[in-house]
Amino acid sequence: MSSYDIVVMESRSPEPMNDRVVRFSYVAIFFHWVVAALILANILIAWQFHSIHGALGSAILQIHKSIGITILLLSVLRLMWRLLNPPPPFATTMQAWEKGAAKIVERGFYFIMFAMPLTGWAIASTLSLPTPIMLFGVVHWPYIPSLGTIPFDQKLRMYGLSVAAHHLLARITYALLALHVLAALRHQFLKRDAVLARMIPWLARHGAIAGLQGS
Repeated sequence: MSSYDIVVMESRSPEPMNDRVVRFSYVAIFFHWVVAALILANILIAWQFHSIHGALGSAILQIHKSIGITILLLSVLRLMWRLLNPPPPFATTMQAWEKGAAKIVERGFYFIMFAMPLTGWAIASTLSLPTPIMLFGVVHWPYIPSLGTIPFDQKLRMYGLSVAAHHLLARITYALLALHVLAALRHQFLKRDAVLARMIPWLARHGAIAGLQGS
């Protein structure tokens, strides 16, 4: 059994034709949507920091940290899965520039999935008055060991750099999300090909002429 399925789709372009769509495996789909949901959740939480203070603010910050560490751990597993199970080829309807742009955005997301949690972890590890990191109030997560022993002035400098990097990465995340969503909508509603069905299987089943299980 292969790690992805092949579905024969009916093209909705003006010139009728059949196009085979090779979708991602269910494991890859799981990682994609769970990590995406966690990233969006952390963005929404971060937008509330300026208006929530006190005990509630501390609790929300802990949730933000917990989600960030979860994204980091899932990203490690996701990368391991990808290395062991190469993704399916691009859809035949995609042009060379579209494939190139997709690769750039994808690599950008992988960078963000690691860099954002790591800079957040560095921020928590270099606070002048650090508070314990408790993953969802249950599991104690340690600080970055190498940052706990450096002199105070270096720790302060690292804190400033980590905060600046975290904010810059947030802006890059917004740009990548916008490009990713716009590209998906363009494929689904303008080009009317089956690119989005690679990551949303029910779209493939909805428009399929026949379903073929990869062998």
